[in-house]
Amino acid sequence: MSTLIPDALIASLKTSQALVVLTGAGVSAESGIPTFRDAMEGLWAKYDPAQLATPEAFERDPETVTRWYDWRREKCAVAKPNPAHLALAELQRAVEKEGRSFTLITQNVDRLHQAAGSRSVIELHGTLWVWRCIRCCQEREERQVPFAQYPPKCACGGNLRPGVIWFGESLPEEALNKTYQALEECDLFFAIGTSAVVQPAASFLHVARQHNAKTVEINVASTPVSRLVDWSILGHAGETLPELVRRAYAA
Repeated sequence: MSTLIPDALIASLKTSQALVVLTGAGVSAESGIPTFRDAMEGLWAKYDPAQLATPEAFERDPETVTRWYDWRREKCAVAKPNPAHLALAELQRAVEKEGRSFTLITQNVDRLHQAAGSRSVIELHGTLWVWRCIRCCQEREERQVPFAQYPPKCACGGNLRPGVIWFGESLPEEALNKTYQALEECDLFFAIGTSAVVQPAASFLHVARQHNAKTVEINVASTPVSRLVDWSILGHAGETLPELVRRAYAA
């Protein structure tokens, strides 16, 4: 893998003062978590996930929607951080130890980055592990798998919904504000395991470029932005990132 990582990228990584990393479903897929667009299996094979991940679907049939999210939670519960997650956590520690800035933004909802040791992760799409009452809006972490009832209930009696962003909903304002601030200040931007076609995340690379940041893509296949970045590396994040960190920070 080392021959696929240009020396110029390693040099840029070692001198970057403000590093921003965006991760997508491809990183979680290497831990065995199906991507949102993968064909569903078993009892869920007849469903379209895009038809379940909406406020209207939950209002119409909260039991079915909750059971589907519980099925996803069960897959996340047994998944472990892969070498890509661990390498990013190691990279953050190394960068911050030198007094430089590191921001990790993820489109994933499984919290495997946190399990690997990453800190202050910006979760653009929320997480499967926090649920919110539709009546009183109180949020709480829900680690019980599976749920005892569908949907689970709040102390006030209201139904709990997953703390993820559904189709038709806006991304959290605080997460977006932190993201754009980091993008405007960064000098090196990585897009890892993401198709780069879903907005607003698809615009992040362009924002970074507009502020003169060097840009990197790591993905198993080419995407619409592959020709725009300074370095496009085809390969699995779990192979590429550990090698990149080793070359940049080997004693």
